[in-house]
Amino acid sequence: MVLTGCPSEENPSSNGTSQAILGQPAPTNQMVLWSLGRKEVTVDFSAEQVVTDTGLLAIRKLDRELGILTEAAARLSDPRAQKCVVHDAEQLLVQQVYQLLGGYFDANDSNVLRDDPLFQTLVDVSPTPERPLASGSTVSRFKYAYTRRQRHLPLEERTIEEECQAAKCQRIEAINQFLVETFIKTRLVKPKRIFLDLDASDDPAHGQQQLTFWHGHFDQQQYFPLLAFDGESGFPLGAWLRPGKAHPSWGAVEALEGIVPALRAVWPDVEIVLRADAGYSMPELYEYLEKNGLKYVIGYTSNAVLKRRTELLLNYVQAYAELYGEPCCRFTQFEDYKAGPWSRPRRIITKCEVTAQGGPNRRFVVTNLTDRPDEVYHGLYVKRGNYPEHGIQELKHGLQMDRLSSHRFFANAFTLQCHVLAYALWVLFREANAEVPEIARCQLQTARPKLFKVGALAQISVRRIWFRISATWPGRDLFARVCEAVTRFTSALGALWPNQLTERLKAELGATELVLK
Repeated sequence: MVLTGCPSEENPSSNGTSQAILGQPAPTNQMVLWSLGRKEVTVDFSAEQVVTDTGLLAIRKLDRELGILTEAAARLSDPRAQKCVVHDAEQLLVQQVYQLLGGYFDANDSNVLRDDPLFQTLVDVSPTPERPLASGSTVSRFKYAYTRRQRHLPLEERTIEEECQAAKCQRIEAINQFLVETFIKTRLVKPKRIFLDLDASDDPAHGQQQLTFWHGHFDQQQYFPLLAFDGESGFPLGAWLRPGKAHPSWGAVEALEGIVPALRAVWPDVEIVLRADAGYSMPELYEYLEKNGLKYVIGYTSNAVLKRRTELLLNYVQAYAELYGEPCCRFTQFEDYKAGPWSRPRRIITKCEVTAQGGPNRRFVVTNLTDRPDEVYHGLYVKRGNYPEHGIQELKHGLQMDRLSSHRFFANAFTLQCHVLAYALWVLFREANAEVPEIARCQLQTARPKLFKVGALAQISVRRIWFRISATWPGRDLFARVCEAVTRFTSALGALWPNQLTERLKAELGATELVLK
C-alpha cells in the first residue's frame, strides 16, 4: 500500500518516489492499493457525503403517507422525563425499524449510522452533523424503558420502577393491537375468508439471557416466540416472546382474544379459519374456537387408536402402490373420535399415502369444517406452509429475528416487535407493488441488494435534500416504478379509509422538498 506522493494524474511527481519513502509526512486522503497494468488502483477520501441505502426512501414513502410508524410510536408508553428527551419515541422507533430493513441488526450499529444523512432523512431529522441520531446506548435504554427520574430518591421510594415495568408490558399489547388494526386499514377489498396462522419459532440464546431455557426438541438454550399471520397476505398480526421451554400452544387463546374481536368488529360476517400444526392440538383451544364460532383445521398427532382404525386403508394404499408402481394417496374421516380430555367427539381427517420413495405415511388433522377431506387437507391445511412458515423464514433470514441479544426479557420482547413492524412494512410494500413482479414475489433478503443497497451522493441545500444516484444504476427504472405504485396504493387506501389513515407527517426537515435524481 502506497500513500499519496506516487505519480498520477491527480498527484504528479517527477521521479515517481513516494513522499512516505522520502520521509515526508504522507497525506491520508489517498491510497494506492495495487497496479492494474499501467493504471493504479487508488482510494481517495476527498468525496463529499456518500450514503449506501438510498433505496429505503421508497419504503419510507409508503410508511410516511400511511403514517404507520408515527401511529405505532404514539401508542408506546415512554416513562422518560419528556422535557429532557432529545430523541422522542417516534424517532427511536423509526431509526430501529429502518436499520433492520437496511440490514443493520445490532443496537451498536446506531453508533455508525447516527451521522448518516440518509438515515437522518428517514427519521425526519435535518441532515446535519449538529443533530446526530440516537446512539446505541440511547436505543438500548429505550428498549429497557429506562429513565433517570427519581434517581435522587432512595431505591425503596422510587415509584417510577412500577411505571417502567408497566411501560414494558403496555408496549407488547399496544404493538400487537396496532398490527391488527393496520391489517384491517390496509385491505383494499373486503376478504371473503380470513385464515389465521399460528406458529412458534426457536430463538437461540446469546449468553445468559433472562428466561431462556433448554428446549429438548431444538437441543439448545432459547426463547420460543409465538407469531400470528394472515394466511393470504402473510401480514403479521402479532408477536409474543415466550420463555424457551414454553409449550407451542402457550398463550394461543390469549393471542386470539386480541385478534378475533378486532376482525369481527369490522367484518362480522367474514368466516375466520385458524390453521396450526399439531403443537396447538389442545382442548382449551378447541373450546375457545367453537364457543366463538371460528372454524379450524389443526394437525393432530398419531396414537394407537388412530393407527388401528387406519390400518386397513394404509394396507390398501401400500398394495396399490406395489401393484401399479406409483405413489398412492387416500383420505378417510372419523366423526366419532373423542380423545380422553375432549368434552365431545370431533372430526378427524386422515391421509394415508405411499410416497415416490416408497415409504408409508399417515397424517391426521382435527377440524370442524364440513368440506371434503382432500379439500380440507390439500386445499387448506398444507397451504399453511406458505404462511406462517414463509413469514418466519423471512423474519429470520431477511431481518435476523433470532438475534435478540439484550439481557432482559422485556427488552428482547420489544426488539422482537421492532422486527415484526419492519416485516409488516415490507409486506405492505410488496402489496403496493402487486403489479411490479420484481418486488411482488421478492423476499426482503433478495430485494435489499437489488433495490435498497444503492449508493448516492448526499447534498443538502436550503430548499432541497438531494440524493444523487448514478444514471447507470440498473435499478433506476425499478425504483421509479415502485414509487409510482406506492403513490397509487396509498391514494386508493386514502379514498377507502378517509377517517382512519393518519394525517401525513409535518416533517421539520429544514427543507421544503425531497428530490431524488
